[in-house]
Amino acid sequence: MTGKLCVAMAFAALTAPSLVPSPRPPAAVAPAGQPFATSTLDDQAELAVTVYNSDLALIRDVRNLTVARGVSDLRFMDIAATVNPATVHFRSLTDAARLAVLEQNYEYDLLEPDKLLRKYVGRDVTLVRTRQTGGSTVEEEIKAHLLSFNGAPVWRIGNEIVTGMSADHIRFPELPDSLFSRPTLIWTLENGGLTSQRVEASYLARQLSWSSDYVLTVGRDEKAADLDGWVTLTNGSGTALRNAKLQLVAGELNRVRAAMELASSRSDLLERAKSAAAPQMSEESFSEYHLYTVARKTSINNAETKQIRMLGGSAVPVTKRYVVNGQNYYYRNVLNPGSPLKDTVQVFYQFKNDEPSGLGMPMPAGVIRVYQQDAHGGTQFVGEDRIGHTPKDEFLNLKIGNAFDVVAERKQLHFEKIAANVYEMEYEVTLRNHKSTPISVEVNEPLGGSWAMLRATHEWTKTDAWAAQFVVPVRADGAAAVRYRVRITY
Repeated sequence: MTGKLCVAMAFAALTAPSLVPSPRPPAAVAPAGQPFATSTLDDQAELAVTVYNSDLALIRDVRNLTVARGVSDLRFMDIAATVNPATVHFRSLTDAARLAVLEQNYEYDLLEPDKLLRKYVGRDVTLVRTRQTGGSTVEEEIKAHLLSFNGAPVWRIGNEIVTGMSADHIRFPELPDSLFSRPTLIWTLENGGLTSQRVEASYLARQLSWSSDYVLTVGRDEKAADLDGWVTLTNGSGTALRNAKLQLVAGELNRVRAAMELASSRSDLLERAKSAAAPQMSEESFSEYHLYTVARKTSINNAETKQIRMLGGSAVPVTKRYVVNGQNYYYRNVLNPGSPLKDTVQVFYQFKNDEPSGLGMPMPAGVIRVYQQDAHGGTQFVGEDRIGHTPKDEFLNLKIGNAFDVVAERKQLHFEKIAANVYEMEYEVTLRNHKSTPISVEVNEPLGGSWAMLRATHEWTKTDAWAAQFVVPVRADGAAAVRYRVRITY
């Protein structure tokens, strides 16, 4: 490069310590007299991005190029800075048999003031200092030879060795070939075919990720809800993704770690959920994963987060559940003998991910935030829960918190050893409902050993080998008590 390159640099930048880039092989150089081509985003014809939910993406970049016949170098610029060079695959879509890659280099030594100064060790630069004279600013230029830059620059100015020299900026005569303004792949190509080529470069890159977020808006009667799913895509790859075909993969991807380590507000979300149209994604099974394809092309700049609607369902039937789970350590109240133990009453919303409910698309893991309408028509946040990957036709149970107006107390009424390793126990669980509507409470009781229910005040179900469940209706502003006697053999 000819002419002068002026790079603004404060004095602090001259004296600040810096890491020295790791040495690497020199860039491939074409034989003398061969042209050196450069490709940027302006040559891009197609872009396809497949993002996995494990901080990994497959990028397929198709460009139209002019490639000289014979051996030449190609600078393939505007790639992801987080590319894994070992995963790069280059091919010609025009004439694959006659265009081959002889050598590849990945240039990641990017242009920065500090790196630029280090490249000039042993060379001359111009230090520029400004001073005020008679109310005007005057620049003073000093020719200096950079002897070393180990923590701070050491200069030779005239016949003197100078350190701590302040400068407002430094002028360099040219830009070194080994510094690049952005990450670049350099290929040495051998072309035995046409000079006009359409090529595809595919590679894996990190710091491209996506996650799922859902909004469940429950009606005032708590019988139906609207569900909207959003994909949040984050691009930290170092390059812009323009007009890309976007696909997302959900599932547990097995990766060899050693090979891969080279290198909005609530109200806005609700408003988008209300105004959104039909889902913008299609879904298909892919190996042991699910592949989601965005219906239209999209762009996402570097260091940008974008949200795309994934699914939606209206009037999804929901069931509100009140659950009390007994614990194995409930034998007696050792802290306050004779007093009942209080149990937490957990609250869940349950719905089914099926077509009759207006859903039926496999739902990637994510967070579901639950809102509900209040008596004045407003919408309030009532809780959130995280779900795992959920196939179609499966139930989802979202815990939104613990009940305020429902109280559960338990008491052990009887304990008797009737034979060797045989015991009889009796429990009472009292439920008090202070709400203005009737509810049903699921009471889950752990039972150890080999057990037999002797008597119970309510119908019960053996839910597994060591548990029984009672579903207890409790009237509005009322109470109900479950009493049962069980014989256990250990």
